[in-house]
Amino acid sequence: MPERSCTGYREFIATAPDEINGFFAFLKVPPGPPFPEELHFRTMCGIVWCFIGAPAEADVVFAPIRSIAGGPLVDLVSVLPYPALQSLFDALYPAGLQWYWRADFVNELSDAAIDLHIEHASRMPSVQSGMHLYPVNGAAGRVDKHHTAWSYRDSTWGSVIAGVDPDPANADRLRDWTVAYWEALHPHSAGGAYVNMMMDEGVDRVRSAYRDNYDRLVEIKNRYDPTNLFHVNQNIKPTV
Repeated sequence: MPERSCTGYREFIATAPDEINGFFAFLKVPPGPPFPEELHFRTMCGIVWCFIGAPAEADVVFAPIRSIAGGPLVDLVSVLPYPALQSLFDALYPAGLQWYWRADFVNELSDAAIDLHIEHASRMPSVQSGMHLYPVNGAAGRVDKHHTAWSYRDSTWGSVIAGVDPDPANADRLRDWTVAYWEALHPHSAGGAYVNMMMDEGVDRVRSAYRDNYDRLVEIKNRYDPTNLFHVNQNIKPTV
């Protein structure tokens, strides 16, 4: 795995136009098409791109991406319907898998953080496990963080680490890898996480996810759900 795998992507996505987005992943290459056999099960870096501009402009937009560090080993970028993009990974993630998540928002992807990512991603416990970085720049960052419940619109990345495997016997292994990875990177984070990518981590983590917006959400909870009927979530508890 290249030691500076994230660097070119980090620099490109910081100034990318709104029409393009791509999430970065550390992954193990699945053992099947469309991936070449010599890459199967290798730990690598991948980017899942989505460009919604005119197809005729795509080659120009992707030119600097394809030139980063000599270009990608596998280039599968092509025109396809949006539902096809959304279902690309369905075969790899059928129902019934064991999952353990940890997540954080990130303001800066420093070289020190990249080194830690490489260290822990190199120990991925299964072919379904991985780490994703989702850019938060562009239109999302042009809305004030107090205008909605989402408090981290001023961050640069949303990161998630997921240990995944079909065998329940591997549950502890998945958790140990995910937690160790998260604990190493958390000091480099913005402090809170996207709530849909959190486990049952306690009220302090829920509060950190909403920051200054948490107390306003408690007021709404007190008004519309004072008995906490809707509690099977990253719960905001009422105070009445």
